[in-house]
This record gives sequence, structure tokens and C-alpha cells, in this order.
Amino acid sequence: MSSSNKQAKAALERFKQEAANEVGVNLKDGYNGDLTSRQAGSIGGQMVKKMIESYENGMK
Repeated sequence: MSSSNKQAKAALERFKQEAANEVGVNLKDGYNGDLTSRQAGSIGGQMVKKMIESYENGMK
């Protein structure tokens, strides 16, 4: 894996951790298959919300 891929993966992991913290879900390092669908959806939804906000702010 190239260093840019590793950096991108690490950045995405930090982003996911930040989104999880914002919605009150504790993620472990590695496998998180014990999350409920609601918890996983909350994290994904928060990530999308933040991406849209970032895009909209970039358009201004």
C-alpha cells in the first residue's frame, strides 16, 4: 500500500472516530461488528452531514 493510501485511510479513520464521538458512539480500534444498525447509521449519517457542510462552505 502506498504512503498516500495509508494517509488517506488514516484520515478517513480519524473522520469516522470524530463523527462517532459527536453522536455518542464508542468505536474500538479495528473491528466494530458489534454495533447496532442504528449506531452504524448514525455514524454514517453524521459523516455525510459533515461532508455536505464542508462542500457547501467551500462553495462560498
